[in-house]
Amino acid sequence: MLNLRKVSLTIMIILLLTFITACTPSSNTEEEITNLDRNVTNILDSDESEEVALETEDNNIRETVEEQVLLDQDDIKITLKSLDFDGFYGPELKVLIENNSDKSIIVQTRDSSVNDIMIETMFSCNVAAGKKANDSINFMRTDFEQSGIATIQNIEFKFHIFDSDKWDVILDSDTITVNTTADPSYVQAYDDSGLVVLDDKDIKIVMKRVSSTESFWGADVYVYIENNSDKDVTIQARDVSINGFMIDPIFSSDVLSGKKAYDTITFFESDLADNDIKSIDIMELSFHIFDSNSWDTYFDTQLIEVTFE
Repeated sequence: MLNLRKVSLTIMIILLLTFITACTPSSNTEEEITNLDRNVTNILDSDESEEVALETEDNNIRETVEEQVLLDQDDIKITLKSLDFDGFYGPELKVLIENNSDKSIIVQTRDSSVNDIMIETMFSCNVAAGKKANDSINFMRTDFEQSGIATIQNIEFKFHIFDSDKWDVILDSDTITVNTTADPSYVQAYDDSGLVVLDDKDIKIVMKRVSSTESFWGADVYVYIENNSDKDVTIQARDVSINGFMIDPIFSSDVLSGKKAYDTITFFESDLADNDIKSIDIMELSFHIFDSNSWDTYFDTQLIEVTFE
């Protein structure tokens, strides 16, 4: 259920981008986060985002993958064919799905990461009984840019397969790891700069910056998360207020054990307008952190105040 919000949001973005040709305001002013007397610089600013993108586009020799069987279970076989960097939305894993069972199935992916950074995929493939299908596991190019991923060293994910008629789960695979031909000595850099608002019980959350010009919905607060615990966790925001007005944002971040995530706390423009908020000056919130598998509460934070300039 938690992933449905993210999937729905992704689908809405895709549909709207298809029909809207221009949605970016002309202003390029960004607010910087401060905590009393400490400024937080925007490490991944527009110039560095462009640098990452150009490195990806100008590199003539890109990573490849070996053709390999990713799953062969319960009369369902999934074969990885190739890695394509020229997908419409971003990099794609080309896969062949063979459904030799007597059920029509839907194949999806879960818990995906690239270079140990949580990256959502777009993938849902319907295959009738006895049929085959070629499809692509899609990654958003903007997610790679936000996360500073210029080289794909490895990709991890799980397959979630269910009966398309009854919606009964057929199987959830173990974690599948796809290694590319990238230099094994390559080390992914993780930008953890910013204002550390939480560093407890092996969970670290850093506020990086706030932007209304880059947000599709209204305003985004960019966060970096590290999960160094032995639990897969989901992090949500509670009791959120902006300039003293209670506002419910969109934020639910799944971070597997040992992984990192770059995410945004998103506020709708209509909610800001309804409260006559023209700039985000002070944000208060607490975090509710729970085990993604058992749903047991891991811990809840005290109220945190962040001042923006």
